[in-house]
Amino acid sequence: MDDLRIPPGPGCPRGLVVPAGELIERFSHASGPGGQGVNTADSRVQLSLDLGSTTALNDKQRERALSVLGERLTGTNLTITAAEHRSQRRSRGAARERLAQVLRAALTPPAPRRATKPTRGSKLRRLAQKRKRSEVKARRRRPDAD
Repeated sequence: MDDLRIPPGPGCPRGLVVPAGELIERFSHASGPGGQGVNTADSRVQLSLDLGSTTALNDKQRERALSVLGERLTGTNLTITAAEHRSQRRSRGAARERLAQVLRAALTPPAPRRATKPTRGSKLRRLAQKRKRSEVKARRRRPDAD
């Protein structure tokens, strides 16, 4: 098993390398089609990574990943399950790819909110609507007794 490499991008400008020794793989029978090997091949893969102790993340990245992935974690362990392929090798590749995607998404900083101004047309429409509503309410009033 090789190290998991995540290319550079937002949140990790130099990319990430998760050492193979920090990844824990468990195999089990996958449900679904399988033919003759359905009861003999352990093609479902559960790939786990302890975000709290991994050497691949610095403190800032670890803090962001733990806060963003909080609901997906068991303690500080992130577990990805892949069972879409009939072969264990392809399921392992799919699990690693998915783990890389989840980590990439968790480490990407949120886009800052940019303040916007209403357009001239939207201001005019809002004022016209207010005038119209005011006229409707004015017509409901009792005429003044002279």
